[in-house]
Amino acid sequence: MKVSFRVDASLEMGAGHVMRCLTLASSLREKGAVCHFICRDSPGNLCDLILSSGFELTILSRDVDGTNENPVESMSLHQSWLGCDWKTDAEQTLDVLETLQPDWLVVDHYALDVEWEALVKRFVKFLMVIDDLADRHHICDLLLDQNLGRRPIDYANMVPSCCTMMIGPKFALLRPEFSALREKSLLLRSNASVNKILITMGGVDHANASGEVLRVLQRYEFPHKCAVTVILGSQAPCLAKVRKFAKKSSFDVQVLVDVGDMARKMTDCDLVIGAAGGTSWERACLGVPSLVVILAENQQSSARALQEYGASRVVGSIKDIQSALPVLLDEISNHGVLADMSRSAAGIVDGRGAERVSQMMLEGF
Repeated sequence: MKVSFRVDASLEMGAGHVMRCLTLASSLREKGAVCHFICRDSPGNLCDLILSSGFELTILSRDVDGTNENPVESMSLHQSWLGCDWKTDAEQTLDVLETLQPDWLVVDHYALDVEWEALVKRFVKFLMVIDDLADRHHICDLLLDQNLGRRPIDYANMVPSCCTMMIGPKFALLRPEFSALREKSLLLRSNASVNKILITMGGVDHANASGEVLRVLQRYEFPHKCAVTVILGSQAPCLAKVRKFAKKSSFDVQVLVDVGDMARKMTDCDLVIGAAGGTSWERACLGVPSLVVILAENQQSSARALQEYGASRVVGSIKDIQSALPVLLDEISNHGVLADMSRSAAGIVDGRGAERVSQMMLEGF
């Protein structure tokens, strides 16, 4: 089976879309599939990571002259993320697909919708869309939305009646390392107190939410010594600032870049202060309590759902960190609160979503 992925990473959109597609591609490869990525050469791309992971890659140039004939009608909310108009992107993708002739095309891009899909679908047997927004129409055979609180009815009249929908964290695309460490991590939660804090605001963290959190922790009076680890990507614009702060900090701060063992780092911590993105499901799988910062509008619903489920507490947006974070740190200092959050989180995700999705694709769903 041959599978192509149309997905991008950039400083603006972050790394999450490519990372979850890499997870799915790895699961498919284990089942004998050949996977090929099609990505635009945007600043902050993860093309090197895709290649180093052993996958084939076609890079779409940023130097394109395509323009939208009907910009208002056909431009989606996230169109600027594409780096060109959707028709040009579709034509470039078609050039690749005609050569590859894949069985499946997986599309994970907020800028692409039914118009783009209609142009490319005739060149593949099956089309799968990975979405989080439920804000536009698709013409796909398989749809994945891994968000907590999402319901099939949210996609009513947005996908064909024959479309198979995989909805909810049961299908969250997590790397095998998370399910492998799940049992160990859950055992560590039985006697948890906040001695180790992990800050993960995404690989890019263009707003420097990490720095805002560090400033709060600098002033906060912990009842005992606390070690803090910040994880960022090498292309994060705030990396130098965070490193400078860490060196001058009055407490133990470690800054790690492009880590390859995120599951281990999460397992070893007592609390994560992080963005409400794809890492929410990683934290839940390991039963790690978290304080969640909403860095994008599309993270609102999943962040609130996680809080309602009892798995986390919502700090709010980046402007709320200074006022809300100290209050929440006081709240979770109670041992029982941490344990309850851990149990609730662990009940959301079991870490086998990639296996479920890849198997459905292999079996023709």
